[in-house]
Amino acid sequence: MKENKFNIAVLIDGDNAQAKLIKEILEEVSKYGKATIRRIYGDWTTPHMNSWKEVINQYSFNPIQKFSYTTGKNSTDSSLIIDAMDILHSDSVDGFCIVSSDSDYTGLAKRIREEGMFVMGIGRRLTPKAFVQSCEIFTFAENLIPEEKEKRSKSSDKSSKSQPKRSTTKSEDVNKEELFKESPTLDLELIDKAFEIASDEEEEIHIAKIGASLRKIDPSFDPRSYGYRNLTELFKSLDKYTVIRNEVNGLNYPLVKLK
Repeated sequence: MKENKFNIAVLIDGDNAQAKLIKEILEEVSKYGKATIRRIYGDWTTPHMNSWKEVINQYSFNPIQKFSYTTGKNSTDSSLIIDAMDILHSDSVDGFCIVSSDSDYTGLAKRIREEGMFVMGIGRRLTPKAFVQSCEIFTFAENLIPEEKEKRSKSSDKSSKSQPKRSTTKSEDVNKEELFKESPTLDLELIDKAFEIASDEEEEIHIAKIGASLRKIDPSFDPRSYGYRNLTELFKSLDKYTVIRNEVNGLNYPLVKLK
């Protein structure tokens, strides 16, 4: 699935995603395949889409115009869903990445999976669980915020305390503390269950195999949610497990076993 030939259609709901994370979104998608189709949907005549205009050419995205014919109704999701179904039946890609926190895409994700195709989602932590669980992999946007941006956001927050508050638009960047609202708690039972599934009566299990089991149980599982760069660091922090260095052709493929 990580081969270069694995093509992914990246479809972004411009009304429901952050333009400042576009680079990180593409980097996340590149872990699983190549973003061949790149589209951003929204009403480009409205001010809150201005932030996207700065990045569409830089990252080779096609802007898809969708007028809002009715006040209070979002026509972007219907346009994205129709396009996704057209792409699905064109056999031009091997998977999809839907970038949004909107539950309206739950049915689309389910439909793509029914076709046996890979589907991942990227959205904020407030994304409804139904949409998260409908994806094979779901990455929270909070985990994509680079440390540099987070530090700048925190420093700007401190300096702004002495200044009058200003209103922010829907598409503006926010720092990780604002996005998380509540710090997630690591579910140790989930870790144990994934280890049990992956073990298949073996004492030492490749950490990648455990990671795959975790994603099957919880598509949104991500070590970055708990302050760890990767799954290896997370398991090293757990008293119950031991991480063993395992070099193959000069590369390290860690193994995990119970202490």
